[in-house]
Amino acid sequence: MNNGSEDIILPPATIGIVGGGQLGQMLALQAKAMGYHVGVLDPTPAAPAGQVADFQIVAEYQNDEALMELAQRSDVLTYEFENVDEHALQAAQAHTQLPQGTALLHITGNRLREKQFLREHGVPVTPFAAVANGAELTIALQKIGTPAILKTAAGGYDGHGQVNLDSVVVPVEVSELLQVPCILEARQAFKLEVAMMVARQANGRVVTFPLVENRHHRHILHTTIAPAAVSATVHRQAQQIATTIAQALTLRGVLGIEFFVLEDGSLLVNELAPRPHNSGHYSIEACNVSQFEAHIRSICGLPIPDITLVQPAVMRNLLGADLTTARQALLTEPTWHFHDYGKAEIKPQRKMGHVTVLGSDVNQLLASLAQLKGEH
Repeated sequence: MNNGSEDIILPPATIGIVGGGQLGQMLALQAKAMGYHVGVLDPTPAAPAGQVADFQIVAEYQNDEALMELAQRSDVLTYEFENVDEHALQAAQAHTQLPQGTALLHITGNRLREKQFLREHGVPVTPFAAVANGAELTIALQKIGTPAILKTAAGGYDGHGQVNLDSVVVPVEVSELLQVPCILEARQAFKLEVAMMVARQANGRVVTFPLVENRHHRHILHTTIAPAAVSATVHRQAQQIATTIAQALTLRGVLGIEFFVLEDGSLLVNELAPRPHNSGHYSIEACNVSQFEAHIRSICGLPIPDITLVQPAVMRNLLGADLTTARQALLTEPTWHFHDYGKAEIKPQRKMGHVTVLGSDVNQLLASLAQLKGEH
């Protein structure tokens, strides 16, 4: 896998970020704190990352000339979301370093390729089958059974681009999904969802973050609890799987891994995210090194210390009107670590920011966030 040069990139070099959302913003803030310069490519003027970067190129992601400009003005290039054109990134390597390479995007940008990759490397996943049309769906349902989930192989997020199938009777919305290649996955009866961030240095050393519990609402991550209340065996199993995946990918940067914990305590990998992830936000305050610092260190060839959880934490996403409630609560909640992404417009179900609270009693932490009810 071509992950570019292993040259060390020290401040005040320039880091170019493709994507100007909140992940890019938090990457930029960390990079600036370390003394780097930061450039951002994003079509929205004054995008969240653009607000804190040294410069922003305002252009569509598909604008090859704009991407080449960012590459030429940067010493190293990274990205904050998956839907980046692989061929354009390959071309950009003529002008700058791309330690993450493009194979990582190729694998994780398609659910079928991702599941096949994981299975080939002995990583446990739910049974799945490729589906290109109605006839293949019938065959796949006979193989996989129900309940199952039909998902578009590419694209889709936060519950979009998927349909639950509870029986062999196919709902009408399936025909729209089958306009593009899909994957059918067996739906698992899991106890809880957990996640782990993992990073890998240029020399191959892998570091893992604590295993956390993720709670979703309307298919969007709602709350993250660190650490997850599972056995030490489950934590070790997640670390082993994360290390296997990181080495198989020749990973640079950080990778988010979402798991299902089954009734018997075993783990299945649900999805991979080739970048910092929502479920790693708690690490900014709760760990000795945040996921964003680990990412910067990895792509710049710097060592990463072992990750430790300094204190248990709960992270709560601020969706839509929750942001307004949280702003008002700053008057009465001095222990909240409040993050406002600076998005121009508040919209329902849109990630507007997050709050992290630290303390030894998780139930008290959850209770302290209970007033955030704008998106229930």
